Formats: sequence, C-alpha cells, structure tokens
Amino acid sequence: MSRWVETVERLIPATPERIFEIVADPRRHKDINGNDTVREAYDVPDRLSLGATFGMNMEFGGSYTMTSTVIEYDEGRRIAWQSRPPSGSARWRHLFGGRIWRYELEPVDGGTRVRESWDLSEEGLRWLVIGYRRQTRANMTATLERLERLVATD
Repeated sequence: MSRWVETVERLIPATPERIFEIVADPRRHKDINGNDTVREAYDVPDRLSLGATFGMNMEFGGSYTMTSTVIEYDEGRRIAWQSRPPSGSARWRHLFGGRIWRYELEPVDGGTRVRESWDLSEEGLRWLVIGYRRQTRANMTATLERLERLVATD
C-alpha cells in the first residue's frame, strides 16, 4: 500500500457472506462506526452494486452530509465506496472528500479475515487529513470490534 492508505485487519469468527451483509448495507454503518461520526443513511438503494450511490448524515464538529459511490464490488468479498460532499456543494467537492473506505473479506480457518482500509490517494486535502492517521487506525480497530460483536449477536 502507499503512504496514503491505512489498513487494519481482524479475524472474525463468521462467514464472509454474513459480514458482507452488514458492511454492504449503509443503514448498518452507524452500528459499526468506531468513531461515532456516522448518523443515518439516506437514498440507499435496495442493494448496493458497482456504481450505486447512497447518502450519509454525519457529525464531526457539526452536522454535514456525504454522498458515497460504490467503486469496487465483489459480492461477499470486497466493497469500497468513495465519499464526497453532495453535488450541491460544488465549490467544496474538489477540496473535501474523495477518501475511499474499503472492506476486503477473506475466508480462513476459524472465520474471515476482514481488512478495512482508509484510502486517501484521491482525497482533495490528503496532506491535511493524513494527520488523523493514528486516530483513524484506532477508530477502524474499534469498527472491526463492533462488527465482530454485531455478527455474533445479530
């Protein structure tokens, strides 16, 4: 990976299909989000696929919204979306957003190796945002812990 990508992994004792069911449903992102910035999803299609879009209400120092587009999709194995401010925020779209959130699921003995990545390679202000790398890594670790608890109890 590059200097603009941060990745965490966790072995979760569940099938890739079960885990994918949750990470590929934006309505469930608030349940797994490790830093509690994700609020409610909106304009979510019945099922995500390559090119699908969805909106997310967020909270970090104030309320805002992001629009995400699925840019990678392999059913049960990999999903990634790129988030930007909504199209009505044209003057900010080139500066803020562009980061990619990716989940890769690999079946292994004992469950699934889940890899979550925070990819800033296309982020408008990546040189500014990269300072959050250590905190984002901790938040992603918390996300995978929440995901494991959720698949165990859901």
